[in-house]
This record gives sequence, C-alpha cells and structure tokens, in this order.
Amino acid sequence: MAEEDDATIRILQSLRGKICEAKNLGPVSGPNRQRDLCTFCTISLDQEEVFRTKVYDKSVSPFYGEDFYFEIPRPFQCLSYYVYAKSVFQRDLPVGKVSIRKDDLCKYSGNENWFSLQPVDPNSEVQGKVHLEMRLNEVITDNGSVGQHLLVRIIECQELPLISGQNCDPYATVSLVGPARSDQKKTKVKKKTSNPHFEETFFFEVTRSSSYSKKSHFQVEEEDIEKLEIKVDLWNNENLAQDVFLGETRVPVKILRKDSIHKAWYLLQPKGNGSKSKSDDLGSLRLKLTYIEDTVLPSACYTPLCNLLLKSPDVKPISASAAHILGDIYRERYEAVLPMVRLLLHHNRFVPFVSAVAALELDNTQEANTIFRGNSLATRCIDDMMKIVGKNYLAVTLKPVIDEICESNKTCEIDPVKLKEGDNVEVNKENLQGYVQKVFSSITQSSSSCPPLMCDVFRSLRHLACKRFPADPHVQYSAVSSFVFLRFFAVAVLSPHSFQLRSHHPDPEISRTLTLISKTIQTLGSWGSLSKKLSSFKETYMYDFFKSFQEDKCIEKVKKFLDEISSNISKESSGLENAVVLKEGEVQKRAQGKKRLGKRNFKKRWLRVSSRELSYHKHKGKEALCVIDVKNIQAVEKLDESAFSRKNMFQVVHSEKPLYVQAGNCVEASEWLEVLGQVTRCNEGRLANFHTSNYTSGTWQCCKNQNNNAPGCKPCTTTVLANLQLDIDCDRETERVFSLLSSNDTKLQDMEDACASMAVYQGPQREQEECSKFTIQEPKETFQTLKQLRNVMEELQRQHNVRNDTTAQYGSLDNPIVGKTS
Repeated sequence: MAEEDDATIRILQSLRGKICEAKNLGPVSGPNRQRDLCTFCTISLDQEEVFRTKVYDKSVSPFYGEDFYFEIPRPFQCLSYYVYAKSVFQRDLPVGKVSIRKDDLCKYSGNENWFSLQPVDPNSEVQGKVHLEMRLNEVITDNGSVGQHLLVRIIECQELPLISGQNCDPYATVSLVGPARSDQKKTKVKKKTSNPHFEETFFFEVTRSSSYSKKSHFQVEEEDIEKLEIKVDLWNNENLAQDVFLGETRVPVKILRKDSIHKAWYLLQPKGNGSKSKSDDLGSLRLKLTYIEDTVLPSACYTPLCNLLLKSPDVKPISASAAHILGDIYRERYEAVLPMVRLLLHHNRFVPFVSAVAALELDNTQEANTIFRGNSLATRCIDDMMKIVGKNYLAVTLKPVIDEICESNKTCEIDPVKLKEGDNVEVNKENLQGYVQKVFSSITQSSSSCPPLMCDVFRSLRHLACKRFPADPHVQYSAVSSFVFLRFFAVAVLSPHSFQLRSHHPDPEISRTLTLISKTIQTLGSWGSLSKKLSSFKETYMYDFFKSFQEDKCIEKVKKFLDEISSNISKESSGLENAVVLKEGEVQKRAQGKKRLGKRNFKKRWLRVSSRELSYHKHKGKEALCVIDVKNIQAVEKLDESAFSRKNMFQVVHSEKPLYVQAGNCVEASEWLEVLGQVTRCNEGRLANFHTSNYTSGTWQCCKNQNNNAPGCKPCTTTVLANLQLDIDCDRETERVFSLLSSNDTKLQDMEDACASMAVYQGPQREQEECSKFTIQEPKETFQTLKQLRNVMEELQRQHNVRNDTTAQYGSLDNPIVGKTS
C-alpha cells in the first residue's frame, strides 16, 4: 500500500453508557456524617476528568441515572469512575473508584455490571509514559582493571497528568536498585509541561565478574544481573509542599543480555509492590458502558460496501436488500441500525428506504390501532432519524419550557397515594395543567420549525397508512402521531438529558413532574389520532385531571399540527433560521490585553456558540462581554501546549486579535473544535495557514517570524463539507456496519443456508421453522445480496489484515511496554 494511503488510516474511539446507581457507599473520612452523604460521580481518562454528574443529596445508595457519550480524542490507559462526597468547607472527599484498563473494556461492553469500589490512593493515580535508553559500557580504571558502567538516558515523557488543572513541573529520579545498593540520581525540573524533554544521561557502576576475561565481553555475573534493575520515578516539584508522585517504571538490567543497547517507551505504573491493604467495604457502583474502537481505512476501501447499502431502496423486495439484512440479523440490538441510518441520511436515500420497510411492516399489520407500535426495523430507523435530524427542532421547541420546569420546581403531584403532608392537590393540579399547556402549545405551534426531512417521512407514512386501511379515517393521524408524539416529544420531555436538553438527569421530584407531563402529551397526541375516551385511563387521578381540558379543541389543534407536518406541500425551509445554540459551557479564556498595561491572564468565562455567533459571558445567563459573528471567523485550530504552558487549548482567529481558550478537558476541546469548525466551514475568509503558537516579545513562538502579520506556518485543518445538522463521517459509519456484519457472520451464514433451502425445497415445514427468524420474501434475490455482502466483506477484511501487519513495534511510542512494579 502507498504511504499516503496508510497515512489516512484513523483510529477512532468512542464511549457511551450510563452511570446507573451506587449502593451502600462509605465510610467517608472527614466532617461529612454518613447519613448526610451527598455524592457525585465522575469519569476520567487516566487522570483527566471528562464527565461529572450533578450532586445527589443525602443518600448512601443514590440513583444517578446519567447517560453519557463522547468521542475519545487521544490514547489512554485506563477508564476510571470516581465517587466523591461533596464537602462545603474543604475539598471533595473520594469515597472510592472503579478503574478499568483499556484492554479490559471489551469484557463489560454493552452490559450493565456491578463493580465494587476500590480505595483512592494518591500513589496509584498515575498516567503517562517515559522514553528510556540503556546500555552497558566497558570501562578501564586507573589501575588497569576492567569494569562496566550502566548508562541510562532519560529522553522524554508524554501525557503526564495535570496538577490542580494546570501543567506540572516534572522531574525524574533514576536509581540502580539491587539487594544491597540503591544509587539515585535526579534530573532538572522542567517547568509547566506535561511532555517534558529531559535528554539527561546518568552513569552507574556495575559490579564486574571476578572471572572476567576478554572473551566474556561485557558479561556480568548471572546472580548480579538478575537482581539489578533501573527504577525511574516521575515527580511534580511542589517547592514548599511535598512533591507529588506521578508514576514509576522498573526495567531489569538483564534485558541487556540480549542487546547491548535497549531503547523503548514505558508506561508509568503505580508506586509500590502492588499489594493493597485490606480496606472497609466502600460500596458498589452499577455501570453500563460501550467502548468502540474503529480502525477507519482510506475512503476507497469502503466504496463497494457503501454502494451496496445505498442501493438498498431500489432492491425489490426491500427484504432482499443489504440494509434490510443488517436490520434483520440485529433485531435484538436497537442501536445496530444507527450507522446505516446515518449513511442513508447523508446520501439522501433515507426516505425511499424507510418508506419501503414501512410498507412491508404495514402489509403484516392486521389492525389499524396497532400501527407502528412495535420495535420493528421501520420504527427503529425513524427513531434514529428523528434523534439526528430533530435535535435542533427539539431545542427550539422544548428547551425553554423544560428549563422553566426544572428551574422553577413547582410541585405537580396529583396522585393521592404519593402526596406529601401539606401538599394541596388543587394547587398541584393547577401547576401541572399550566406546564402541560405550555408544552402542548409549544409543540402544536412548532410545525414551521419541523425539519423538511421529518415532514417527508411523515407524509410518506400517512400515505401508506391510508392506502393500507382506507376505511379508517383516523389512521392517517395515528401513523404520524405514533412517532412525533409518542416516540419523539413525549420521550424528550420524559428524559431531557438524553436529548441534550438538560445537562444532567433531573431530581426525583422534577422527574416525576416530567413523567406526568409526558403521559399527558402522549395522550393528547393520541386523542387527535384515535379519539381516545377518558375512560381509557388506568389511573383515576389522570381521568379527573383530563376533565379540565377541552377535548374538542385539543383534537382540533393536534389534527391541525399533524396536517401541517405531513401535508403534500413541500417545505422550502425548516424554520431554523433563528440562531440555534450548538454548544455552551465554562472555559478559561485568556484576556485580550487590548490596553497597553492590561493584564494578560486567564479568566473563567461562559462560552456560547450558535449557528450565527460566538460569544462569551462572565457567567451563564449574563449579558455577552464579546460577540463574534461566525461569518467573520477565519480559522479554529489547536494551540501548542508550549504557547501558555496549558493543555487543551484552541484559538479562534478572526478580524480582531485571536481568541485563546482553554477547555476543561480533551473531550471538551475536541467538541469545541468540531462544532466551531463545522459552523465556519464555508466562510469566505477562511485562512489557508495558521500559527500554532502565540505572538509574544515581538516574535511568533512557533516559527520565530517577527512580523505580527506574517502568514501562518502550518496548513489549517481541512473541515469536511457536511450538513451542519447531519455531521456524518461516512467512512466511519461504513466501518461500523462492517464490524457489525463481521461479528454476526454465523447469522449471515444461517440466512444464506435458509435461502438456499427455500429455493431448492420450496419450504417444507422443517425449513420454514428454521427460516422464521429471518424475513425472506424472495430467497434467490436475498441469497444474491448475501453473496455480494460476503464478497465485499472479505475484500475489506483483507484490507484490514494488510494494515494490521504493520502494528506498532512493542516498546514504541504507540505501543509502549507495561513496566514491571516491585
């Protein structure tokens, strides 16, 4: 393979899951009493925190229920979950942790598991790697005797942790350790860096053999070399306080028996011999996680499989298509069709495909009142489409009222069994009715904001339903409301954090309010389509509550809304011309220093980017201190760590001075770069080159050019021209499909055998039973598609194998050695 092809190979990692709950937490040292335990949970890649739940009050068995998803933008060794007890007057106290090495993530992927919490020991909290070189040199002393010196060169370290959010001041100690000796040397301290370059060499005298002769060149006594090892410890220099341990590695000297020179990268390890003192039971944590690592090859490798999938809408019958086969063999995994949906959306092939699979489902639906109620391929595809395409639609329609509900926190309980002492059910009912009216009005008045693609799908569903059940006047509405109300708006109200409408899972009381509102919205949506009667409510309190609504007006509003989002009139615009907030959060922003004597420091600011502008504020909700039109942004790029001795920094280059921003962690930095890169991708004034560092003391620190207006010294990142609302990496999605199909090769073979059996024997009873788990309408067509799938998969696997042969050498930067511990 050409080198340029290999250079385009990408290793992409992602993590999704849920922090479910904890059980029997404690004990916690410090002022917090056990009964007053307020806890929160964090996720860290090595020692870098990338996610945090909100604080949950006074429970030793809290239910967190917080979903998470993020792309992992860098290599890592360990994924850790920490439980902390919140403290008002001092630092938060660690309760315990769950640490999973990257290599072990696959054991737990896709399932919920209980994990016992382990103690948090500062000496075990390590990350990073160190580059070492060792060699044995023959030395002739002044008296003519011959001995040996061990040369140890510590070259550099990478990915050392942040200390209190800032780069550390690292140094290393290098020791030759044996049964009766421990010679230690120390490097210089490197200031404010997580990737220090030491380039220091140390010499240690090694005991020579008493039977030394010139024939036994550079040999050391077996018992001596077996017992000697080099120990490298990394520390953060704290000046006035005790230095902080960053990690260690141990390399046996006997490794030089094979090669006189040894040079390799080593992962830093925890301190000590690995023995853990017996600790109290700290409780347990229930987690669900799915870790995915994709090796994405050059685009040309995916063309055959991608074309086969995109051809699916044209295959007759649709059940014989590659996309339908993928959904068929993955019936039990709801998320399996997501990469296929993304591909079809990106290439504008989604509507014809989902129309075909919906028609197939309707052919097997016997009663109109059960239309699209199951977990079928059609419903799974449409659910995924609405989450992708309708994300901003939900933000425009629901976020303001959801924020009001969560922040005002009015009591809305109307179930007599669940009322607390002192609650007034009539006041609660009034509160709930006010919220429902706001949510209902927001939805029914939002048709102009409904994305055109969703309207196209709803229009197709409505047409197919009327064709299948021509005698039922309500089916044209139920076909649409079963998605837009039951599977979209009602679910988003119930779980706003899952749709990025809120950053965290709501409190139990607010969650109960949202549950009642969601139930109401589902029912109001169904009224317009199915004309449900009040007597259909199982709960009498819900029956009483709905008496307060004027049924006819609700039906009229719902029908009008459903007509508008599924009419035959083609929509030219989604109505999303208003600015849509794409991302916001707290960052560290470097002061612009516009005044001659102005301070050039970093301050906390609330950064906000919408489809129209980038702004920063002193605090969330405050007036903007600065607003930059996204059309005026010329580049958005990473900034070298050396610029300000800070990690996770990026720059926004525009007509004024560059805006320098530090994100909270590597995941946040990657997300900011992605969102800003996409929203500015078509700007006319985009720069071709940028400076990787800052201009200070009359010089660009990256290229040493003294002209402040000099062109950049590095080409700008090429941003993929994709729809901002559909930011889809087609190569990665096709690789995901390939991985899914490859992991179910047995089912593909079973389906192939079933097709062959049906084509030859025309379906005797035994074969019919074996084939019932697959949808096979035309066995010959399906068999042909399966053969095509197998051929393109074999070729794609071959392409992977070719590149897997060039795996990074053990001990290299990309594949460091796991050093031994004492």
